[in-house]
Amino acid sequence: MKFKVQREALLKPLQQIVGVVERRQTLPVLGNLLIQASPEGLTLTATDLEVELVARLPLEVEAGGEITVPARKLLDICRSLPEESTLEFRLDGDRALVRSGRSRFTLSTLPAADFPVIEELKTAQSFRMPQQALKAIIERTQFAMAQQDVRYYLNGLMIELQPDRVRAVATDGHRLALSETGAETGVTEPQQVIVPRKGIQELGRLLEASDVEAEVQLGANHIRIGLPDIQFTSKLIDGRFPDYQRVMPKGGDKAVVADRGELRQALSRTSILSNEKYRGIRLVLDENSLKIQAHNPEQEEAEEELEVDYSAGPLEIGFNVTYLLDALAALPGDQVRVLLTDANSSCLIDAPDGGESRYVVMPMRL
Repeated sequence: MKFKVQREALLKPLQQIVGVVERRQTLPVLGNLLIQASPEGLTLTATDLEVELVARLPLEVEAGGEITVPARKLLDICRSLPEESTLEFRLDGDRALVRSGRSRFTLSTLPAADFPVIEELKTAQSFRMPQQALKAIIERTQFAMAQQDVRYYLNGLMIELQPDRVRAVATDGHRLALSETGAETGVTEPQQVIVPRKGIQELGRLLEASDVEAEVQLGANHIRIGLPDIQFTSKLIDGRFPDYQRVMPKGGDKAVVADRGELRQALSRTSILSNEKYRGIRLVLDENSLKIQAHNPEQEEAEEELEVDYSAGPLEIGFNVTYLLDALAALPGDQVRVLLTDANSSCLIDAPDGGESRYVVMPMRL
């Protein structure tokens, strides 16, 4: 096995895929990168058994073969070399030799046969959509995924295919985020899959804000997304996602319309003096007026007053301020609408015209 490659050409795919490699592994080979050299070029694969990333690099290979080398060490070597330098990679027995200029590195290897590769996907559904559309619905919902919840099906993002749209939904039991985008998916019946948290975070990093299409493939146990130079595959969480339609507040008759930026800043300032553990704030609504109040165990208090569009009678309600701020940060547009029913019911946050993203936040007692 022998090839030469420009530093920059190797650095980008290494940076894209090394994130999936865990620093502490149960299997030593999981700390390695699978390198396969063939007449078509170079294929680099990284996995943690849940998510697999494969990068392809077209280049002339002097001698083919396959081997695994320590992932982060190879990345650090590549990073540390001067710009525009050329790397020469070859195998010498059970060692990998990397040379560039006057630098020489000898890396330990493990056999390629030990490397776990996800089997070929039996595709049940396949369609294409612009990368930026997929990236947008992930960014607008992923913050609401649960972290290490015993209800394992909440520790991921639910992706639902409908004939003419793709919808992403996440919830941790206290709040829910939903965002959708138009896409010809080819399904006749709605289809749901749950992608684990780590897979979603890696996918969010890989997707670019461009109109270049991503090919989405769904199998029985995996989702695969093909991008121009990289292929993402993730196991799916085997579980039933809650019926999110039932969680959506119905008949909220008290609508507050405000400037999104102003409301975010006011909530952010007020939150400074909220209880650090519970992060509770109180919203006090009256005719075209919103007061945001916070206090903490040290008897400190904060209050902000905003002019808003509201005419539905007085109301006081408490929320976790972090949940409100997360929703406002993810919502596109300059204006925000908050639909309320009473002090004990969830609120719905969206754009005044409805839009493609909606957020539900449960109230808290203060």
